[in-house]
Amino acid sequence: MNKPLFITGIGTGIGKTIVSAVLVESMQADYWKPVQSGDLDNSDTLYVKSLVSNNKTVFHPEAYRLTQPFSPHKSAALDGIEIDPSTIRTPKTDNTLIIEGAGGLMVPLNHTFLMIDLIQQLNAEVILVVKHYLGSINHTLLSLEALHSRNIPITALIFNGESNESSESVIKGFAKCPTLYIPEIPQISKESIANIKITLQNKPA
Repeated sequence: MNKPLFITGIGTGIGKTIVSAVLVESMQADYWKPVQSGDLDNSDTLYVKSLVSNNKTVFHPEAYRLTQPFSPHKSAALDGIEIDPSTIRTPKTDNTLIIEGAGGLMVPLNHTFLMIDLIQQLNAEVILVVKHYLGSINHTLLSLEALHSRNIPITALIFNGESNESSESVIKGFAKCPTLYIPEIPQISKESIANIKITLQNKPA
């Protein structure tokens, strides 16, 4: 079975959930969000489920459902618990598994364990989501450097939203991995998600 694909980003609010929905629908893959922080009635799992049309995808339950919309370590503390990474285990499936992280690579799950540590623990390959803003080149290259320093395979880098050729040319020069594009989606719906087709190369960088 292929390794799971871990969707992470260069920061918060850059479209990991939309990218996850596109990949889940395009690949008819399973979906799993290990840690959900806040808005449990409108969780990322429920949102992706509302955008997926195929009948093959299985949505696996979160390992941690935290009530407060903060970094997982703070949300857990406010809920009176501490996240124990050893309890976060990959769901059993014969299908491709899309895992959506929370925030970026250095988001803490507790005071000694980061999101990038979870990626290694789950033996996953990474899809890094990039959205353009002032500072996004720096955040992208730092994220790539962190992944390469730990020898974490990068399946692809996905530019999400409005294109910026100046930034993209620099990033692609350093990325040394396949780059893909998901255009700005004017109206997000099952139909618009289904119309975007993503093909991933078999061998990650």
